[in-house]
Amino acid sequence: MSGELDVIVVGAGAFGVAAAIELRARGAAVELIDPGPLPNPHAASTDISKAVRMDYGADALYTELAERSLERWRECNRRWGAELYHETGFLLMTRAALAPGSYEGDCYQLLRARGHRLERMDPASLRQRFPAWSAGGYVDGYYNPIAGWVESAAAMTRLIDEAQATGVMLREGRSFSGFIEKKSRVTGVVLADGAESTADHVVLATGAWTPTLLPELDRLMWACGQPVMHFRPVRRELFEPVRFPVWGADISQTGWYGFPLNADGVLKIANHGPGTRVHPSAARDVDPSAEATFREFLRTTLPDLVDAPLVEARTCLYCDTWDGNFWIDHHPRRAGLIVAAGGSGHGFKFAPVLGGIIADVLERKPNPYAPRFAWRRRGELKAEQARHA
Repeated sequence: MSGELDVIVVGAGAFGVAAAIELRARGAAVELIDPGPLPNPHAASTDISKAVRMDYGADALYTELAERSLERWRECNRRWGAELYHETGFLLMTRAALAPGSYEGDCYQLLRARGHRLERMDPASLRQRFPAWSAGGYVDGYYNPIAGWVESAAAMTRLIDEAQATGVMLREGRSFSGFIEKKSRVTGVVLADGAESTADHVVLATGAWTPTLLPELDRLMWACGQPVMHFRPVRRELFEPVRFPVWGADISQTGWYGFPLNADGVLKIANHGPGTRVHPSAARDVDPSAEATFREFLRTTLPDLVDAPLVEARTCLYCDTWDGNFWIDHHPRRAGLIVAAGGSGHGFKFAPVLGGIIADVLERKPNPYAPRFAWRRRGELKAEQARHA
């Protein structure tokens, strides 16, 4: 970075903290603003677990980016001296045979073509290896040992600490109110208390709040609530990671996925689907009928959890883009403003590599992944490029 730039990053979730760390490493003076407390309990990244996997159907770009991210998560463990990324593998099962053109079939073919050693699963091997599963309904699938999950809230704490240690100015407990603009150029931000801060660039990394703060994006991305439930199994031994890795249950058709037991004896189950469009600041009450839906799924797939105590039910906020791809680019009509958002329910796993993409975009440097995440209208990307899970 030639000459020191002043950069304000609004939002200290995974996108914002990653950007702040990388921009500071490149010599920028960085101010990171968030209403806090940090890690912010309202951020999608603040949870007990987030999946880290490479399985993206036939999408080679996301698969390659996930491969890079996996190695970076291992580096984070070494750097932190703590195992916050747990490489327990990923089990992907289906109710129909794996077939070309299906998400699961394409995952299997692409990962094998890239040299990954996958273990094909059938009902007998599923029953033997992973006995918590009701094997009868799942006829095909595979186990990918190179995958796992991150203790996401704990990892965010480490990343925020790293940002501060490298000289990022953290302004916790300060809420963004608006932009300072001069002749269509954003030159800083105004905070809720009226204070102003100026910079050469502003990175808006505000997750589900982004389309509310930038209404010109509200037809291209939106806040979406997804139900998440934490259970405490009685027979813990069935759900320890060695016998119960991160999993997807016919996920391209049903959206169901989940995690192994954590150190507190709790596991998370969630559903990745259309969700419910919400205002990000609205109450996050979970529909009372959701528990019955979860337990009906458990009855047919993980029967030992049917009567497991429910520890917590929460709504996880996605910032969904129309095509499921991230949104990382300069605003085309407001110079000085960069948007870094649109995690679409699969962004956290890329936290270790997002900072480099965001910084390259800000500096207008070539980046092999950035074109996928560029500012776009509906329909501009080919359908096969938009696939994600």
